[in-house]
Amino acid sequence: MSNPLLQLKEHGQSIWIDYIRRDLIHNGGMQAFIDQDGIRGVTSNPAIFEQAIAQSNLYDEAMKSINESDTVRIYEILALQDIQAACDVFLPVYEKSNGGDGFVSLEVSPRLANDTQGTIEEAKRLFAEVNRLNVMIKVPATAAGIPAIEALIADGLNINVTLIFSQSAYEQVCEAYIRGLEKRVEAGQTISKIASVASVFISRIDAKVDKILEEKDLNDLLGKVGIANLKLVYQQFKSIFHGPRFEKLKQAGASVQRPLWASTSTKNPNYRDVIYVETLIGPDTVNTLPLSTLEAFRDHGVAATTVENHIDEAKQIMDQLDEAGINLDQIMDQLLEEGVEKFVTPFDQLLNSIEEKRGVLR
Repeated sequence: MSNPLLQLKEHGQSIWIDYIRRDLIHNGGMQAFIDQDGIRGVTSNPAIFEQAIAQSNLYDEAMKSINESDTVRIYEILALQDIQAACDVFLPVYEKSNGGDGFVSLEVSPRLANDTQGTIEEAKRLFAEVNRLNVMIKVPATAAGIPAIEALIADGLNINVTLIFSQSAYEQVCEAYIRGLEKRVEAGQTISKIASVASVFISRIDAKVDKILEEKDLNDLLGKVGIANLKLVYQQFKSIFHGPRFEKLKQAGASVQRPLWASTSTKNPNYRDVIYVETLIGPDTVNTLPLSTLEAFRDHGVAATTVENHIDEAKQIMDQLDEAGINLDQIMDQLLEEGVEKFVTPFDQLLNSIEEKRGVLR
């Protein structure tokens, strides 16, 4: 039976894996994902590293050999080693796609989510330390993150903008990317090698909105708001990146900033386990899948171009929310705050567990 994951590329979608762990990189597991499933990139975040480092003994030996007292620095060294090794595994994908894919993402400290200057400095430092063409630095789409994104693109970094929920936030992210490119062009610098994705979250929207819909007896909208939101984001993507302003940048060598669908595991057991993949397939998109969703789609996913199906229905869903007095923008702001918190908490847990492990290993 042919692998549905491999068919997604024919519909213009790249699949990245939302998972990283040292053994997977070094025992050929990551290479197998590339060869057998057509995986074209990796995303990581503090929660993923907390799982890998704190909840396994895979990093204990490496930890022993690190001559550092600062816990954050110990974490960084371990993470940098994994990111560099994964970048090396994905380098052939990067080269074959002319820099279109093959990226590995590393996030700035979630503690910097509200610090523009701190984000800029840390992103540049991490980018330089990884020292690989195919690394992307992840920056959240907070009020402080947006100007940082513009500055970092202007400095020539590859940026994965994370924690986007609303259509208005998405627009700001695109604007920051475009302005960053325009600044480089004005300064006479090249833009042909810069890559960026805009990571728009999905299942967390439904997890939050469904509760409100149930209270208001709007059961026919359950499980539909997240998908509708992303379908409308894709329409924004098309109008922004196929318009006259971006055309000039394209001629100067710019690549579009692809929308990346994130948080694509199905939180509600009543919904199909691959619903957030099957409904959002289309040209110039990336979907980043946790292991369980990747395996489910490999097993029974259906690949077809779907991201532009039912656009009118998506608009109607947004209208119905308005009519019911549900303020989606307010909910999205809340999700952004919670999203930052969901990275800060495992980051702090990770640092605590490194402290404990260091004590034991000593």
